[in-house]
Amino acid sequence: MRVLFIGDIVGNPGVSLVRRAVPVLRTVEQLDGVIANAENASAGAGMYPQVYRQLKQAGVDAITMGDHIYKRAELIGVLRDAMDICKPANFPPDAPGREYLLLHLADGTPWVVVSLLGRTFMRPVDCPFLAIDRVLAELPPEVRCIVVDVHAEATADKYLLAHHLRGRVSAVLGTHTHVQTADEQIFPEGTAFICDVGMTGPYASIIGRKVDRVLPTTINFIPQTFEVATDDPRLAGAIVEIDPASGRASSIRRLMLTEADLQRLQTASDR
Repeated sequence: MRVLFIGDIVGNPGVSLVRRAVPVLRTVEQLDGVIANAENASAGAGMYPQVYRQLKQAGVDAITMGDHIYKRAELIGVLRDAMDICKPANFPPDAPGREYLLLHLADGTPWVVVSLLGRTFMRPVDCPFLAIDRVLAELPPEVRCIVVDVHAEATADKYLLAHHLRGRVSAVLGTHTHVQTADEQIFPEGTAFICDVGMTGPYASIIGRKVDRVLPTTINFIPQTFEVATDDPRLAGAIVEIDPASGRASSIRRLMLTEADLQRLQTASDR
């Protein structure tokens, strides 16, 4: 199975690009599944229900969130009821949302998506190591393909979880920093890893926000609203190929898609 993981979608520029790109990528890349981290999808923090529906309509199979998951109270009903969006599994039990997602491919093959929140320089949460151990113990024995989104600030948090899970899950993919890293690899035990898949949104920015808002505040401390930027939207992510029988990853490839790249793919797919 081929799975695309889309990194932190930021605001309308990111959502718009995902809506246009995912249908094309599903065809061109012969994708079996698409996961997206959407915790910044609405105005740069949180996600409104209508944006959730737009991502689903575009062909996103599973949505993960992060530390901004509850920024939009309107989403709480979706988090409680929907079967394709999850909270970080190391959030408290009473926090709205599912601890993991159990999905099925077109041929019936089960696969699971889990989200974890790091603890270094992040909000106080439960232990991610114990949380993922609990989730893995709960999964049906026939589940082999497991993708874990580690939403963390510190690279060490992501690497530690990757080593904790090597050979136990198919992929450990980092999010949150909005900067794509070049350390993609497959551990000998068959677990794919990348420290951060990157940001899907406007790159003429400070990790998605307007430069002329963030820079002056950083220098003079006068608060301003950090509005989402608009220019140079790109889709960042990673495509992982997984053996559905064993759950072992055989390849991982970084993806950075510009508007020009998307146009070329659309032209090629139309031929």
